[in-house]
Amino acid sequence: MATNLLKSHFPMIQSREEILARIYSNPKLQQLFESWTSLQQKEFLDFCSGAKGIKVLYDSFFKEVMNPEYDPARLESFLTTLLNRKVRIKEVLPNDSTRLSDENSLLITDIIVELEDGTLANIEVQKIGYAFPGARCACYSSDMLLRQYKRARQRSIDPVTGKDTFSYRCISKVYLIVLYENSPAELKQCPDHWIHRSKTIFDTGLSMDLLQDYIFISLDIFRSKMHNKKVTTLLEAWMTFFSTDDPEEIIKLITDFPQFKPMYETLYQMCRNVENVMGFFSEELREMDRNTVRYMIDELQKEVDLQKAAIAENATIIAEMNASIAEKDSTIAEKDSAIAALQARIRELESGNSSDLPS
Repeated sequence: MATNLLKSHFPMIQSREEILARIYSNPKLQQLFESWTSLQQKEFLDFCSGAKGIKVLYDSFFKEVMNPEYDPARLESFLTTLLNRKVRIKEVLPNDSTRLSDENSLLITDIIVELEDGTLANIEVQKIGYAFPGARCACYSSDMLLRQYKRARQRSIDPVTGKDTFSYRCISKVYLIVLYENSPAELKQCPDHWIHRSKTIFDTGLSMDLLQDYIFISLDIFRSKMHNKKVTTLLEAWMTFFSTDDPEEIIKLITDFPQFKPMYETLYQMCRNVENVMGFFSEELREMDRNTVRYMIDELQKEVDLQKAAIAENATIIAEMNASIAEKDSTIAEKDSAIAALQARIRELESGNSSDLPS
């Protein structure tokens, strides 16, 4: 049985009966539990009892297991694997970007760290892919680059002499890393690829680093590509950790890559605090509802924009057709006028010929 399989590796997992007993012994927890749908109740009990694996991308789970402040090695390992270079986290930056507050609510996780070499990395998790992802990501990356510039300016001023030693060489690269649980339409157009890396290049071969790199990860596409395939690389192991809640896959993962077992132990220890986990699960459900509403608004806006574009195109075509008709009408009028003039001339000539005949 899947529950027993996970519990044999994680003995701190509580049984379904133990969890329900704790819920129904507390009126507030009982009221909260009964406010959920039956499917939501089942989902909660499944991951707490080990009937299914934990969904690591839940905000509180992800932030706990990947917290760079008290256990930076985990996030460092992920970034090292993803960026193909050794990474050390120097500082965790506050999330005080200029994004609109309603867009911040759509981000399940948003962690910004400064690496040892001054590079900034922004790690985001999105449950539902944004509409217009390119424009949004460009704005977010530019926001990080501006933050980098401001920090470099502040650090370049000598606190004693006040001398400014700023140079643009002080500004380091910024990475925007987005993990999509459900990819936006643009990424689904590339069903054979689950990771996309981007940097600005020039068509002339000009070598110039514009400092903004992007990495988009489609976990849903990864799952479809890895179906019935063995996880062989550490990058694939990380993607499996983020995307699977299948107990058998989790056991395979911690067997082949034992460094992930302590991460699951952290998460199952969290699940022992039923009250706290119920609280963040409720918040997760609220965020998902808000995400869905915003996603639907974005999708409707896309439809409206397409309809407006179609109407504008049709209006242009109609205007061109009207202009063509008007031009043809003008040509016809000119021809009618010419014909009328010829007819009048013919009548004149006929009239003149008649007056020349003998009486």
